[in-house]
Amino acid sequence: MLIKTFNDFNDHLLRDHKPSDYFNDLVQNHKYPKYPPFDRLLSLKDIHQSPIHHPEGNVWNHTMLVIDYAAKYKAYSSNKKVFMWGALLHDIGKFSTTKVRRGKITAYGHDKVGELMTLKFLVDITDDVTFIRAVSKLVRWHMQPLYVEKKLPFANLAAMKEETSPYEIGLLSICDRLGRIDIADNEKIKNELQRMTLFLDQCYDTVHNKKDHESIQQLINKLYLLHE
Repeated sequence: MLIKTFNDFNDHLLRDHKPSDYFNDLVQNHKYPKYPPFDRLLSLKDIHQSPIHHPEGNVWNHTMLVIDYAAKYKAYSSNKKVFMWGALLHDIGKFSTTKVRRGKITAYGHDKVGELMTLKFLVDITDDVTFIRAVSKLVRWHMQPLYVEKKLPFANLAAMKEETSPYEIGLLSICDRLGRIDIADNEKIKNELQRMTLFLDQCYDTVHNKKDHESIQQLINKLYLLHE
């Protein structure tokens, strides 16, 4: 049962242009699996987010938007399966970290907690250690572009680069940022892609390597064309 469900999820994540349709149909038709570990994802419907930063509503809604963008961008990932599962599980840590502090909804540390929850989620259904580790590291480091941009103390590019690809993190971050209802017009999309450029430039120190910067810019241009 677990393996079949995992394979079904995996097939739709990799093949569908809009995988959220599959997952939402399961929920609406009362066919979404209610057994572990898949029930942990469904529980995200009950986790609210800041309406300022997430007008799309709960974490489930956000995740569905993110996997749809990930489906659009997955062709540019070095490992589509890892990338799509990283997108699906990227905010699973919000289940246990979301709290109301001084009237604001926060989920501090959800990236670190999410890494552990992702490990537990995947180890229950697959023995592919390389896959499990790769997905968990995407979840662990998916907030780094924001931390770097805001110059927060949680930024740690050196540690991130030892465990995962900055490029994959940047690609997932774009999906994360675009996965909100208020992101719609091309100008906002262009701004998010520019944020990825700045993040990758810093990761690869392109001030001293113009060739890398040109390669990054070429990629950003290709991603932008997907929205034309």
